[in-house]
Order: sequence, then structure tokens, then C-alpha cells
Amino acid sequence: MKYQICIDIGGTFTDCLAACEDGSIRIFKSATTPGEFETGFIDVLKVAAEGFGESPEAFISNIGQIVHGSTVSTNALVERKVARTGVILNRGHKDVLTLREGPRKGAFEWNLDYPAPYVPATLTQTVEGRIDARGNIHVALDEDDARRAVALLLERGVEAIAVGLLWSIANPAHELRLRDIIAEMAPDLPVSLSHIVNPLPREYKRIISTVINASISPVITSYVERLVDRLEASGFKGDLLLANCVGGMMPTADMIRRPIYSVMSGPTLAPMAAMALTEEADVIVGDMGGTTFDVSALRDRQLIITADSMIHNDALGIPKVDVRSIGAGGGSIAYVDAGGMLHVGPHSAGARPGPACFDKGGDQPTVTDANLVLGYIEPAYFLGGRFPLRRDLAERAIAPLADTLGISVAEAAYAIYTTSNHNMVGAIEDITIREGLNPRDSYFVCGGGGTALHIAEMADILGLSRYIIPRFMAGLSAFGGLISDIRWETSRALHTDAKRFRHDDVNALIAMLIGEARDFLNGANVDPANQTFELSFLGRYEYQSWDIEVPFDLPAGGIKPAHIDDLRERFHKIHERIYSIRNNDDLIEFTRWNVRAIGKRPHQDIWRNFKLQAQDGPAQPKGMRKAYVQDKLKGGYIDLPVFELMSLGAGAIVKGPSLIEAETYTAFLPARHDVEVDAYGNLLVDKNRNRGVRK
Repeated sequence: MKYQICIDIGGTFTDCLAACEDGSIRIFKSATTPGEFETGFIDVLKVAAEGFGESPEAFISNIGQIVHGSTVSTNALVERKVARTGVILNRGHKDVLTLREGPRKGAFEWNLDYPAPYVPATLTQTVEGRIDARGNIHVALDEDDARRAVALLLERGVEAIAVGLLWSIANPAHELRLRDIIAEMAPDLPVSLSHIVNPLPREYKRIISTVINASISPVITSYVERLVDRLEASGFKGDLLLANCVGGMMPTADMIRRPIYSVMSGPTLAPMAAMALTEEADVIVGDMGGTTFDVSALRDRQLIITADSMIHNDALGIPKVDVRSIGAGGGSIAYVDAGGMLHVGPHSAGARPGPACFDKGGDQPTVTDANLVLGYIEPAYFLGGRFPLRRDLAERAIAPLADTLGISVAEAAYAIYTTSNHNMVGAIEDITIREGLNPRDSYFVCGGGGTALHIAEMADILGLSRYIIPRFMAGLSAFGGLISDIRWETSRALHTDAKRFRHDDVNALIAMLIGEARDFLNGANVDPANQTFELSFLGRYEYQSWDIEVPFDLPAGGIKPAHIDDLRERFHKIHERIYSIRNNDDLIEFTRWNVRAIGKRPHQDIWRNFKLQAQDGPAQPKGMRKAYVQDKLKGGYIDLPVFELMSLGAGAIVKGPSLIEAETYTAFLPARHDVEVDAYGNLLVDKNRNRGVRK
């Protein structure tokens, strides 16, 4: 097949990256189609076909594999457009979803209402039956009671049912029997069992993840089925893989079985792209799209996994790549509050109607409108000229805000620009400084269509001296999909500690988990030579409330008494890195064991085959453009040289202040932000490159 494709659906644009047989990659964009995402998916394939000079039918028939990341499930959760879901819990424990783990709100915020549970009490039923922590049946399941609960939920019109019983991770018999009863009464109803979705000992997180999984199951199943039908009707004969929230891919059948792994899946591909683009150990990834600014990080070249992601007032409940999002995208709307303070976001103009300059009916001032007024974006060259913008509409949208603030339109545009930058800096500090990572010691990887316009000021604020603007920055997540592995995780709870370590039980459990992981990769048709497995455990100091994840290597022959000190030291180091303390004398408890299956896909490294020709002589601008530049406390328009990315060869040097334009992004480089183009067309910025030389 001629092409390998990754399509990432964002809030404003749908990105398509196409890798060709020679290793070259091209990026295409089309407008996202909310409510009919599969239409936008096919639309961007048609745009790509046109770009390659082929008919859509011929182009699609020549695609060997499509990797797909989307916000379908995330949007459904954020907008609460999920299936009507029923929950079955143990008798006496009906309020698990209401009580949670104790809401994390300020102690003195007495006027906040207690948040409503994810599923209302009217759709929450309990049944008689109890299994204890050792897996013993303490009270037998009352099957008549179970049928009563299921019948009541069916009468109330549920479209899916989640079953979450206490200690099902120790003995799933009651959950399995409930599934059989539901199947007898409603054969086609989706059912999620907590011991399968998230085998975690903490009841709330295990149950909330199961409920979320059930609630989006019809949404994801319907979307995937519609997408597959549209692709098959268009002549697609290759493989379709879906991005998951652990930084990899899953076959469609596995995603339908556990759709919760599709939540926030698109943004998790960005750090995977960063891992391929740089060898730096500590990396910050900032991905500015049309609606949000997503921040993630790598520590010691490892993905940061969190179990504390939130959807509104509820935990997601499953481990996922740690990506923090704020409403600071190109479509974020600026406004002045009653006290005269300027705000940018979190509300967005989205894809419909979009920023005012899109001329699609929007009339609110957005970040994109501000960038256009400031001269950073060439209105006739947006998306390579396929999507021309109107500066007059941007100025008209910003004018009322400028009048309110008592400043010029240009000054108001810069105020929007710099306010947005400070919002994004706050998000970066949240995932770095507050997590024990010094941003000044980190390398920044830009992602999303707008980041290259904003990174320079953010870097100055944060004290960053080096960053990279990738050639495919505007589709960084899609690029991550092209080069990512097939990934899947399986885990089980097994409690032990460093003094009374249950060697035989732990080794047997790890062997079983590796077997499950290998079966998954075999089912995904991954060659055994391309299969690897990463192991980790969740641990804590005795009497500590929360666990941390610790990776480890499985010794040949399994874990033996001589290996416990190594496990302890690994825990101490990670605990010290996160919390700045280590207690060498404290007993360590091991609570959960995880195996991550990783399968390398064919053609993942094909992009490395395509390299630029060396730059011949000094880089020459294609023209000049007036752009707004802030110098200390003064700002104004000055003439800046504009360079075309496609005309720059490997080794080319571009000094700031200047602008570099590509089809899908523009980079604004103020003074001291000098660029060197690498062999793959990425822009490497090092503020210290010529320190002491430039006057």
C-alpha cells in the first residue's frame, strides 16, 4: 500500500498526516463536523486525495493502515451526551457515586453545592449479596432481587448497565452471574463489569470507571460502526486502529469492549511524537488547538501516567497519560468582566461558527483574530491559502473590547495575545513546578496549529532557552499516531509488603498478566519479535493513603527474596522525586501489579527515510510584513522578514525577529530566538546559540 495515515479529530480542525512509501509526510486539514465526526473523517481524506492529485476512491484504496485519534468520547462526557446508564451496587452501598472519595474543594467554600453523582439515585439499584476481601462468599447473591433490580432499570429506559460489587476483584462470581441475568432479560443491552474494566481495590475509582465505560459504550460502538461502514463504502481495505489514553493504539474490537480507553485519547499521542522527535530526558509538550491547550510531559523519557484525571466532578478512574487541558485555543473568546479585567477563554468559538475572521458567522474576539490583527498570520496564506481569513472582521470583533479597555485595537489584540500566553504558562507550571519538575531544565516541544506564534513569549516567561517547532507541529498528535506502538494494559490487585512478600503469588499473577498481554498483541497481529512488555507496581508507605506507580524489570526466574531491596529502592526514588522525601525505614506495601503490552507496528520509522537537502547559502526571506512587536513597555508594528519553510534546507539559520510560514502554521520569532533547521525540517530554537556575539 502506498500510504499510512493518521487522522486526529480536534475541536476546530480534523488533521490528516499521510506517510508515503519514500518516507515523506504531508499534512492536510479540514473543518471538524461536530455530531457527524465520520463525515469530517472522510472529508479530510478527500482533501488529502486532492493534495496527491488522485481521486478519493483511488487514494483510499491505496491506504494500508489508518490510525485514528478523536475527541468523540471526551466530547460526549463533557457535554453529558452519553447513554442513559443504570448501576447495580451492593445492598447498603448505594451512595458510592455520591460520596466519592471526599470532594476536593476548599474547606471554607461553604456555599458550593454538593456535586450530583454521575448517575442519579433513580437509576442506581442495589442487590443482596456480599463477597469479602479474601474472595469468600459472605452472603449469597439473591437472584430474585437481582432480577427485580434489572427489571426496574429496564422500565426506566436505561441503554446500558454498569455492575460494581465490593471485592469483585477477589472473586468476580456475583458480577458474572449478574451479567448472565441481564443477558437473559435484555440480550442486546451493553453491560460493563468492574472487575474487567478496572480491577482496582478502591471502590469508587473502580466503579466510576465502570459506569463511565458503560455510558459511552453505545456512543463509541455507534461511531466506530458508522466510521467502518463509511470507510468500506469508500473502498478502504486496510487496517483501522484507534488511539487509546495510554499512548498507543488498539484494534477497533478491543476499543468497543473497553471504550473508556478512548477518553482523551487524541492528546495522549502528542508526548509519543515528542519522544520520537528528541532524545532529551525531560520534555514539556504544549499542543495548542482551536479549543484547548493541552500540556503533557516526559520524565527521564518516560510517559507520566496518572490515575487522577477528572471529568467534571468525577474521577475517570483508570490510569492514563497525564495530559492537562485548559480553554486556551485559537478559538478561545476574549471578554472584559464587570471589574474591567480582561479574560481569554475558557469558552471557545469552536468549529461552528469559529473565530470572526473565519467569516462563518462568528462575531466574538478570539485569539486567532488577535494574531491576525497583530500581523502574525497572513490572511491570504492560512492553511496554504485554502482557507483565507478576513482581517477586517477580526478588527471589528476586537474593537468593542478595545473601546471598553480604552486602548487601540492593536493594543487590545496584543493584550488578548499575552493574556492567552500567561494562561498557557499557568498550565505548564501545573504539570511541571507543582509536580517537582523544573521547566528551565526541560526541552519544549510545540504542537498544534497556534503554538509557534505563542511559544517565544511563553519561553521567556518560563525561562526556557531551547525548544523545537516540529515540521508537522500543526498535526503533532496525528504524527504521534503514525509513529506510536500498539499499546494495552492489564492489571490485577494483590496486596503484599516488603517484609512478608508473597513471592509465589506475585510471580504467578505476573505470569498470568503477561499471558493476557501477549494474547492481546497476538490478536492484533503483532509479530512476536516486535512484542515487548513493561511491568510496574502500585506501592505506598504503610498507612499512606495514595499509591504511586513504579516501573521495574522482571528478573529471570521471577521475583526472589534477593530482589526485594531493588523494588524498595525503586519505590523510594520515585517517591522522593514526586514528594521530595523518602522514608528508608518505612514499610512499603505493594497493592497492584500492571503489565503494559507494546507492539511495534510496521512502517513506524518510515518518516526517518526522508531528509532535506542541505541549505545552499544564507536563508533568504520571501518578503516583508508589518507585525506587532512588544519591546519592554512599548509596542508597535515593524517590518519583519518572512521566510517560507519549504524553501529552507537542512542547516539553514533564521534569526529573530522574523516570521517563518508553513502551510499549516506560522512561527513568530522575536529577537534572540534564532532557528536552525534540522535534517527533517524541524525548527530548533536555542536562545543561547549566539549569546555574546549578537550586538
